[in-house]
Amino acid sequence: MTDLLVKEDKIIERILSTELVRVTERAAVSSARLRGRGDEKAADQAAVDAMRRELNRLPIHGVVVIGEGERDEAPMLFIGEEVGTKTGPRVDIAVDPLEGTTLCAKDMPGSIAVMAMATGGTLLNAPDVYMDKIAIGPGYPTGVVDLDASPADNIHALAKAKGVPVGEITVVILDRPRHADLIAACRKVGASIRLLTDGDVAGVIHCSQPDETGCDLYLGSGGAPEGVLAAGALRCVGGQMQGRLILDTQAKIERAAKMGVTNPKKKYDMKEMASGDVIVCATGVTDGALLKGVQFGKNVIHTETIIYRSVTGTVRRIQAEHREFAKFKLD
Repeated sequence: MTDLLVKEDKIIERILSTELVRVTERAAVSSARLRGRGDEKAADQAAVDAMRRELNRLPIHGVVVIGEGERDEAPMLFIGEEVGTKTGPRVDIAVDPLEGTTLCAKDMPGSIAVMAMATGGTLLNAPDVYMDKIAIGPGYPTGVVDLDASPADNIHALAKAKGVPVGEITVVILDRPRHADLIAACRKVGASIRLLTDGDVAGVIHCSQPDETGCDLYLGSGGAPEGVLAAGALRCVGGQMQGRLILDTQAKIERAAKMGVTNPKKKYDMKEMASGDVIVCATGVTDGALLKGVQFGKNVIHTETIIYRSVTGTVRRIQAEHREFAKFKLD
């Protein structure tokens, strides 16, 4: 049994260091061919199709626990779908083939193709609902911020822990009407706000590198699937994150219960959302603060990918040239 586990670890290591990069690269290139065309659905579908093709070539028995929708709602990489050759280790898969579909359709900064792979049964099987979230980067005492505290209390606590005035704290928030009161509360205490048009996963990741991005704290509600992906990435580099599913109707409560959520008011910490050995891989589609977008040359395509692994705390950036991508279209 020990030898088998060692063998599976080696398989996972090889996949995560090489093959997962190819999965997000293919998705990014496919969707990037439709940048600026104004068709969000077509760009998303292109990314999904490419990601599924590459996942099904991997020697894994994967189950999509975070996907494009639930089985009855999306013909895409749906929650519960099995991927891979079914001959390798059992793993959880979380995907967002095109985060920032609007950004891609309008050729605006920050669109990425992102996925995670983790030990089977260790990613939160979250329904496709909203989640309240709070996240900070590494280097702070445990519990310095809390999802149940007020925005003002969290900002003051973080500023004290960082040793800076409140005015030097930058809060990342999705630019949505539902966040009007949250934005006002943060500005009232003197914090700076960085509004995101899209990009929930990237927004949390930005807070993991405050010296580079200038982002200290993520607040607000966004997709629960994106929350699990972000928690996986944050675990790899350090930081803290909490989330609570927004189950505000009986139908949502019942749907979550079918997926194993027994306490609809539970506050999840980062390790509960992504508890096992997790690797997160993201490739830029359009240029952004996190990654450069796909660049199309005459005979070569350039991509930039970042890959995180929790068990080692490793972060790798891979800049690649693809001549086969340039020669053959992926549609």
